[in-house]
This record gives sequence, structure tokens and C-alpha cells, in this order.
Amino acid sequence: MKNQVLIIAEAGVNHNGNLETAKELVDKASIAGADFVKFQTFKASGLVTKSAERAAYQNYNTENSDSQYEMLKKLELSEDAHNILIEYCKSKGIKFLSTGFDLDTLEFLNKLNIELFKIPSGEITNLPYLRKIASFKKPVIMSTGMASMQEVTEAFDVLVNAGLKKENITIVHCNTEYPTPMDDVNLRAMNRIGKELDVEIGYSDHTLGIEVPIAAVALGAKVIEKHFTLDRNLPGPDHRASLEPEELKLMVESIRNIEKAISGSGKKEPSKSEMKNKDIARKSIIASKEIKKGDKLTEDNLTVKRPGNGISPMKWDKVLGETASRDFKEDELIEI
Repeated sequence: MKNQVLIIAEAGVNHNGNLETAKELVDKASIAGADFVKFQTFKASGLVTKSAERAAYQNYNTENSDSQYEMLKKLELSEDAHNILIEYCKSKGIKFLSTGFDLDTLEFLNKLNIELFKIPSGEITNLPYLRKIASFKKPVIMSTGMASMQEVTEAFDVLVNAGLKKENITIVHCNTEYPTPMDDVNLRAMNRIGKELDVEIGYSDHTLGIEVPIAAVALGAKVIEKHFTLDRNLPGPDHRASLEPEELKLMVESIRNIEKAISGSGKKEPSKSEMKNKDIARKSIIASKEIKKGDKLTEDNLTVKRPGNGISPMKWDKVLGETASRDFKEDELIEI
């Protein structure tokens, strides 16, 4: 991991099984400034039974009668495609990442020398899977959609007990509904995870728009993951809940701005950029009318106006009752 927020552009299966589309997704993620572009590595035969039903959002977003197995079969990326995409990512200055969904695909990804592993929400209760990922001793990001705090803790304990160092684990709050209703985001749960387990936290977003991941960064997220697509109108299970390229770019830019905004020392003091405005915006004690030398300074002949390069109005009580040391014209800064 690194000091700045790690931004994962989740291409997922939005390539629709087409390598050229996958490359175009890499292009867009790179242009947007994401750190990683992430795909999904699976064999449908090792992921679902042939009789497994599709999720409600998959039915809504995919206008055909394919079973979940048939749908996923069309979205597989071959081993050759992985190698091609890794090299293509290098040429575009973005890192390749993919989520494996079973033990065989985890082994395959490890042989590809990917630098970190991403545990999807659906595998958080998969004990053999968790132990396998921990065995690689590489940084792990774990999503927690559909999970209770107890399940998150149990999965975390499995990783640690299997030899993965705590500091190599980032736990990502997530809601596994596409799109996620705003009322169900429960963003404060992200901070509870971090507090209870004393780990780095992040957020994987499935809401429409970019507001929530930006808010998550402001709350302390160190990893942000967001689905994106070339076109939300394309056929497929995840397109409609994904960002389009310009939105992804705006999200990345916004997150980088928020990082700067929260990166200060926390000490309340004037910044360098605003010091030039101090005398212009603040006020001083001013003569409200002509004052002669020897006159008493009173509320009747004093007022407060800009600029602020004279006596501060915070010394008002001290100035009242003093004797004018010289003549003052109306609107002249008072000196004592």
C-alpha cells in the first residue's frame, strides 16, 4: 500500500468477454488516473453450479434467460488474455489486478505475480479460500458486503491465524446491491471496522454517482474501489451500476483533492496562502470623526473599519479613555 488513497477502477466483467473491450477499459482507467484496473478471474464451472439462480440485480440488468452459469461462462477471461492484459497495463502506466473466485484461480493469479489480492464479499465465509490467500503472504484487501461484524472478525482472524500480518490487511466496507440505495450505505460501519480490528479501512462502492466514495475518503478510507464501464447501456450484469469514463475521471480527481484538503497538520493556524488577505479582511480602530490632540478617545469618536493593519478592535476597551497623542482625520487609523 502507499500513503495516498489506493483507487481501484473495477472493470470486473464489463468487458463482456471481449479482450479488445478489456483493453479499452484499461485505457479509460489509466486516463482517469486510477492506481489499479481490476478484472475478475474465474471459470464458471468452478464458481457456480449449473442450477444456481441469478441475483435479482443480474436479472434486472441482463435481458436474457441465461442461467447464472451460462451468463458467467460468457464473461470468462482466458489465461492468455490475462497475460496480454498485464503487459497492456504496463504499457499504459496502470497496475493490473484481478479477483480470483476459487483456489485454482488464486494459484493462477499468484503465478502471475500480482502484488496484492482482493477478497470479494462473497468469499468472506470461504475458509479454504481465506487460508489460501493468506498463504501467499501478500497484501490483502477484503470486501465485506452482506457480512455482519462477527463474520468480518472471523474472516480477519482466519487471515491472521494463517500467517498474514495485520498491517498487510485492509478491510473494505461494502454493500452488495447493484446499485446500492443511499439509505443502505451505512458508511459509518467502515470506521467501526477500523476501530474494532485496528486495521486500515476502505470502501467498495456500488451506489450511483461518486459522492459516497469521496465521503469515504474524508472519513479515512485508504482504498476506494468503484465499478466502471465504457457505456452503462451495454448488456451485462454490472454496467448499469457502473461509472462511465468521464465520471471515473471526476471521481479520481475529487478524491485527490479531498486527500489534499485533509492532509494538514490539524493545528488551527493561518495558512501561507491566506496571510496576504489578513490585513484586507480584518479591521482596525479608526477615527469616526476629526480628533484633536489631547481629546479623549471615546465611542463617539471611534469606530471599526477595514483595513486591519492598525490597532485590533480586540483592544477596544484598552483604547477607550486614552488621550489622543496627535490630531487624527476622519477614517484615519488610531495610534496610541
